[in-house]
Amino acid sequence: MINPVLRNALAGFGALLLGLGLGRFGYTPLIPVLIQDGWLSAGAAAYLGATNLFGYVAGSLMAATMAKLVPVPRLTRASMVLSAISLIACALPWGFVWFAPWRFLAGFTGGLLMVGAIPLILSRAPLAQRGRSNGIIFTGVGTGIITAGTLVPALAGWGPGPVWIGMGLLALVIAALTWKQWDGDAALPAPPTEAAPARAFTLPVALLLAAYTLDSAGFVPHTVFLADYVARGLERGVAAGGLYWVLFGVGAISGPLMVGFAAEWFGFYRSIIGVLTIKSAAIAIPLFSQHPVALAISAITVGAMTPGISALASGRVVELVGFGAHRKVWGWLTAGFAGASAGVGYLFSFLFDQTHSYNLLFALGAAGVFVAMLLTIFARKPKN
Repeated sequence: MINPVLRNALAGFGALLLGLGLGRFGYTPLIPVLIQDGWLSAGAAAYLGATNLFGYVAGSLMAATMAKLVPVPRLTRASMVLSAISLIACALPWGFVWFAPWRFLAGFTGGLLMVGAIPLILSRAPLAQRGRSNGIIFTGVGTGIITAGTLVPALAGWGPGPVWIGMGLLALVIAALTWKQWDGDAALPAPPTEAAPARAFTLPVALLLAAYTLDSAGFVPHTVFLADYVARGLERGVAAGGLYWVLFGVGAISGPLMVGFAAEWFGFYRSIIGVLTIKSAAIAIPLFSQHPVALAISAITVGAMTPGISALASGRVVELVGFGAHRKVWGWLTAGFAGASAGVGYLFSFLFDQTHSYNLLFALGAAGVFVAMLLTIFARKPKN
């Protein structure tokens, strides 16, 4: 029988698999299918992606306020169902005007799940098991990436409609499987009642927010340009480029759990410094070697560290502000990262358009994450 702590962590895993893995990242492999079948132009598809990201930022910022008005379990269930409905609604080929509000809703509910549901699960985990709980939860993002990357090609032959419906039905299944768990478990201690500190926005929080936001510079080169770098930059073909995206997803599945155990052994403070250091070095690997093994190590490592950083940052917020202000501060970090990712994505796209240099992007990404690591060194309390 699965113990209560693990059941709660798996509920969080399902929430991120649904809200981010399917609701957000499931759109990426579907873009060429939508364009090829004439459902959207290339420009409209890009704007639709931005609309989803805008919804994610809005949901992240509003989650703490909404959690005061609606009980978090009820808000979580509603977000999961609405996210599934938004996916199914996109099965109708009615153009950008129809898609835009549904993609915004998918992003909005994803933000609510990230900022609303995850703190609830974390508050139920004993201190000694908090690291692994965070790891299990954030593994849902990578699992969703792999699931969408598998589901889209399998159903693409029937057109975009069945793909949207398939992802929506899977989302409903996930919601049903986790439905009862959001009310908690009698075998678990009640979440600690802790008043929010007088000052949630302290210097350590500001430094952690800056570091987490700056980490977005390291998010873009691999998630946007790595496959293209291999396929066209190194002239190894589309299949080879796709392989490295799969390897990135494999890393994203395994990374959060690994860093979760690291947090239990070394603490969140030391672990986030170490992970950012490793991530910076991994982003820079293509600058020094284009050997397939070296690039595979880079893809897997950056894939592992990307959601891994989120797991560590979430746990670190609890250490800095406690559970009372966790949802508010975690909302700041989530919105900051999402907004910065969009901004950095546009900036890097502009730089690439002007220079056609992949190396510049990898260098900037590695440098940004290295600076983020330096900031986290100072994001500490005196007792740490």
